[in-house]
Amino acid sequence: MSVAIVTGAAAGIGWATAQRLAADVQHVALLDVHADTAARRASELGPTHCGIECDVSSEPSVTAAIHAVLARYGRIDILVNNAGIGDQPGATVDQDMAAFDRVLNVHVRGTFLLSREVARTMLAQRSGAIVNVASVAGFAGIPTRNAYGAAKAGIMAMTRAMACEWARGGLRVNAVAPGYVRTQMVDELERKGALDTMAVAARTPMGRLARPEEIAEAIAFLASPKASFITGATLAADGGWLALGAPESVLG
Repeated sequence: MSVAIVTGAAAGIGWATAQRLAADVQHVALLDVHADTAARRASELGPTHCGIECDVSSEPSVTAAIHAVLARYGRIDILVNNAGIGDQPGATVDQDMAAFDRVLNVHVRGTFLLSREVARTMLAQRSGAIVNVASVAGFAGIPTRNAYGAAKAGIMAMTRAMACEWARGGLRVNAVAPGYVRTQMVDELERKGALDTMAVAARTPMGRLARPEEIAEAIAFLASPKASFITGATLAADGGWLALGAPESVLG
């Protein structure tokens, strides 16, 4: 029996990942702050899967969710830390501190809390794989997106630290850094005027945004035995965004 947890699993990359992992593992626990949606998504996958309400920024909520997974399945083999929110667009001098803190709480605190709780079980099993969802924003400077960039850079730093700490305990910890993906979050940024997806596509060597399923495939690879000697790595799944070191006019 193998068990996977996906956070932020009700939509976007999380839902695509839950669907992809359901092809490889017997049980997927879909954790999301939207309990009804998580339960509905789990029912779409089938009776061996479950949806659980979880606010990843809340320690009691995370603890309760992990206890629920263990009570139901008895073990945890894969954790995908995907839950996240967009940050406030606009000039840095106009940004609100509470909104800044909220982004870091969901992304960084959430990744830490889930990883800590799940690692206790994985270390006892002496096996497990954690995949964190980072972003190209953690590598590159994106004006006005201070909280999001800082959060994703923090996730990548934790990925490396936890990977080294737990490697000899049988755990692997990696991250995927997506470029721009056609998700509800990106749609919302576009509606707010904070993101020009046509310009993003033009700047991306592959000439388009990613589909959530493409990121899910990268996550599934890092979570699988096929990546058995990979830990502490961040895999960019960005259509060549970070690789481009010339004006976009060279792309033709």
